[in-house]
Amino acid sequence: MNNSAILEGFTRGQGFLASSNDFAGAHAVLAGIPFDATTSFRPGTRWGPRAIRSVSEVLEEYSPYLQRELTGVPFYDAGDLDLPPGRVEASLERMEAAADAIFAAARIPFFMGGEHLVSYPLIRAAYRHYPDLAVLHFDAHADLREDYLGERFSHATVMRLVAEEIGPDRLYQFGIRSGTWGEFAYGQEETNFFMDVITPPLAKLVPELVRRPLYVTIDIDVVDPAFAPGTGTPEPGGCPPGEIFKAIQILQGANVVAFDLVEVCPAYDQSDITAILAAKILREAILAWGGKNDQA
Repeated sequence: MNNSAILEGFTRGQGFLASSNDFAGAHAVLAGIPFDATTSFRPGTRWGPRAIRSVSEVLEEYSPYLQRELTGVPFYDAGDLDLPPGRVEASLERMEAAADAIFAAARIPFFMGGEHLVSYPLIRAAYRHYPDLAVLHFDAHADLREDYLGERFSHATVMRLVAEEIGPDRLYQFGIRSGTWGEFAYGQEETNFFMDVITPPLAKLVPELVRRPLYVTIDIDVVDPAFAPGTGTPEPGGCPPGEIFKAIQILQGANVVAFDLVEVCPAYDQSDITAILAAKILREAILAWGGKNDQA
C-alpha cells in the first residue's frame, strides 16, 4: 500500500512538536480523531487534537524522565481524520479502516481524541494485527455499561465493547473511581480492575504484561480535575499528572503497539492547562514507545 492510500481521509494542519513531514522515514504516526457524537455531559472533545497540537510548542523536545529527545524518534503527524457529522457507525468504520492501514504499514499509531468511544474501532484494528493483544485502560470511569440510554455505541460503553471484543481477562483498568453498581461488579469479577490506584499494581504486572503486545488508552479525566479541568466528564479525585508520567516510565520497555489519549475538551480548559498536560503525555508516550531513538 502506498503512502497516499494510507493517509487518505486525513486533513493536515499545524503539526505536533518536532513531527516530521516524511512518512516513509517515520517509525510512528500521530493521528487526530475529532469525534464527540455520543458525549453525555459537556461536548467539544472533537477540538481536542487541534488544541493539543497548538500548545505543544511550549514543551521542550527533551524528556528528563526518559532522557530522550523527539528528534531521535521520527514520527509523522497525519492530521485529523475526516468523519461524517452525526453518523456514529460510519465514523467508527472510518476510524477502524484508518487504524488498520497504519498497522499494515508497520507504523506505531498514536491517536488523539475525541471522546473515548474512538478507542473501540482503533482497538479492533489493533486486535486484528495482534491476536495476543492486551489493553491498558487509565480512566476515572469504568465505561463498562452494556448500553447508555438505549445506545450500544457510547463513550460510557466503550470498555464493555472492548472486553467483549478481546475478552475481559485481557482488559486492565487503572484509576477507576466512577461508575454504576453494575459496572463495578462486572469490572471486579471479569476484568483486571484497580479502583483508584495506578502505579503500584501496574509495576507488579510488568513481568506479565511485557511479554505481549499492548494497547494503552488514557482518558485525561483519570487525572484530578484540579490539574485537568478541560474534559467532558470531570470526576473529583484522581491522580496528579506525575503518576501518569511514572506509569509511562514503568512501561518504557514494554511492547506497546498503539496508544490513544482522549477526552480533552478545550472549551472548558482554563489557560490551556489540560491541553498542555495532554501534549506532555503524548511527548512521553512517543519517546517511550515510538520506535528508534539514537539516544537510547
